[in-house]
Amino acid sequence: MGEIAVSLRGLLARSIDYAGMFPPCQLELEPSLKNQAQYLRTADAWMLSAFVLPVEQFVTEFDPLHPLQVSALGPKTENAAAFRAALAKTNAAIRSLSTHNVDLVSVSQLEMFLPPDIDSQLLNETRSILGTLPTFWEAPPDRAEQTIALVAELNSNADAPTFGYKLRTGGVTADAFPTTVQIAQSLVTPATHQVPIKFTAGLHHPLRMFRDEVKTKMHGFLNVLGAAVLAAEYKWDSRQAALMLEDENADSFSFTDEFFAWREWKIDIKRLQDRRKFVTSFGSCSFDEPREDLRALGFL
Repeated sequence: MGEIAVSLRGLLARSIDYAGMFPPCQLELEPSLKNQAQYLRTADAWMLSAFVLPVEQFVTEFDPLHPLQVSALGPKTENAAAFRAALAKTNAAIRSLSTHNVDLVSVSQLEMFLPPDIDSQLLNETRSILGTLPTFWEAPPDRAEQTIALVAELNSNADAPTFGYKLRTGGVTADAFPTTVQIAQSLVTPATHQVPIKFTAGLHHPLRMFRDEVKTKMHGFLNVLGAAVLAAEYKWDSRQAALMLEDENADSFSFTDEFFAWREWKIDIKRLQDRRKFVTSFGSCSFDEPREDLRALGFL
């Protein structure tokens, strides 16, 4: 294991929430779970985090020797009234799953879309419903700043920052991909550095690159996670963060046992681990592609 740089581990430890049931892979539940079970037994399991499972798909056949950590995905709703109803159902599903499968399954976090008409009062109510379950609220890039500010304000009144922000970084069509500037802006919002952030979709490859299957450039997970960490560490503006997000050159990234660096910007292992508490993970429908690409680049 010695040949993996400590800083690469620092940046990527438990960074991939496996979402095999979602496009473009769209596997059925059974094969997705089999994949997760196999991935947990590989040498690369240190990169793997939770299994993304829509709440209506909760099932009970798990192996007690390899309990499943679930990132529960709540339904997407259009407005506050529908959100309130969906949240009650989602919470009931999570509690029922947790009660019946204590040794087999643990729900480690919830991810759910926030409709535009949600205010701080309603979001505050969700805390009394969900308790201390870490929850990532998704909003599109044009609502990133206000959503992060709202979440930060609620976190400041709590004992621990249980609420985070979820940013969609792609999809199966070109129009699903936010621009580097849109991502950069959500990474440099001052409140971001105290609000856990997770990413979803489109981050299958370590570095930004043009991909034929989506007819656009896909964002790289080393670019996105790295920029999130360094933007917080160095208080970057969005122009500087966008430069890193746009970098397609593997030589700009260095991983050693003492530090991670992008060009002249360095962060040591201890600081990297501290920053990773707020830069949590990304959902990917493939656990193979990210690893194969890292090997091809000589990072793994």
